[in-house]
Amino acid sequence: MSVLSQFDPEVASYIKEEETRQHDKIRMIASENSVSKAVMEATGSILTNKYSEGYTGKRYYEGQQVIDKIEDLAISRAKELFGADHVNVQPYSGSPANLAVYLAFIKPGDTILGMALPHGGHLTHGSRASISGKYFNAVSYELDENTGLISYDRIEELALQHKPKIIVAGHSAYPRQLDFKRFREIADKVGAILFVDMAHFAGLVAGGAHPSPIPYADVVTTTTHKTLRGPRGGMILCKEEYAKAIDKAVFPGIQGGPHNHTTAGIAVALKEALSPKFKDYAAQIVKNSQTLAKVLMEKGFKLVTDGTDNHLILIDLRNKDVTGKQAAKALDRAGIVCNYNTVPKDDRKAFDPSGIRMGTATLTTRGFKEEEMTQVALWIDKVVTNWDKEEVLDQIAKEVKELCNKKPVPEMF
Repeated sequence: MSVLSQFDPEVASYIKEEETRQHDKIRMIASENSVSKAVMEATGSILTNKYSEGYTGKRYYEGQQVIDKIEDLAISRAKELFGADHVNVQPYSGSPANLAVYLAFIKPGDTILGMALPHGGHLTHGSRASISGKYFNAVSYELDENTGLISYDRIEELALQHKPKIIVAGHSAYPRQLDFKRFREIADKVGAILFVDMAHFAGLVAGGAHPSPIPYADVVTTTTHKTLRGPRGGMILCKEEYAKAIDKAVFPGIQGGPHNHTTAGIAVALKEALSPKFKDYAAQIVKNSQTLAKVLMEKGFKLVTDGTDNHLILIDLRNKDVTGKQAAKALDRAGIVCNYNTVPKDDRKAFDPSGIRMGTATLTTRGFKEEEMTQVALWIDKVVTNWDKEEVLDQIAKEVKELCNKKPVPEMF
């Protein structure tokens, strides 16, 4: 960053400070990851200079000869990786992608059925705080209060009662695999579009560590970061019959010109995901999550669903005499970064809930395996037990930094 350091040393210093923070801490926010140097170079390239409203071969500006090649490459790699009929790589992120799906298929006031936000859903799955819950008649399904699992029978009851135009399958804090075949059967019974938001587990699908929604869903959205380990962007994958509606909804329906530098970064990340190494990576993510879950439960932690099938765990701290916010802040002080999160039937408010959410994608990128995850679990236990003792947290932070120095993020995957 020699030029930036010379022109704007303040911004350069902040970037360096963030680089140090990411290196020195164990980053366990389930929606984060670390990208390769190749992805960063593409994302920070001269492609940021180019404006490209429209689609390949049908642009509104000239000078698209190279941009069209890059976008076509990203699309072809996504099709190969996921086996989709049609792919749109232009969404700026997951939320705009989800809104484009609604625009393509329904009108304001129509009914959608998605997972309740306090039970692990996403804002864009019908939360009243989101446009998805303000513009549409959003009905929410909740987790079984005894098991913490999705009740597909209850989803079917709600679908038959409310006749939604769209059923949303997907989550931001649910630690189990989804039964897409069952979702398909329910959608068919009421004539609904089955819309899968696989933003959190797309990398696991790509690596064969999670069932694919593509054979069952009418349309699938995803971010390109999280477990897919690409830049901050989005994609929509759909059946060929819905291609025109989806493309029109993205542009001009939701967005203007795509971010071409991000498209290039997506193409690079998809090439990485097509490599045999990525299957090993996806499998290790799950192994790491399950090791973390096992050790924490042995230490008396209550996990929603009593375990995990994917990249994340959700911890209910109501038996630990500490709130989610207190625990998350203490963990951050100790060098372990996660987020506080609501849990099913939470009796606390969302800004100070009873749980914390943790993911293993970033740690797996750094090369953490079962041995390291066991140590992380022991640190978490010690932090939660001593959340208000600064000297204990500072000591753990030093130990965390020592481990991170041994496991830096590799430049190439």
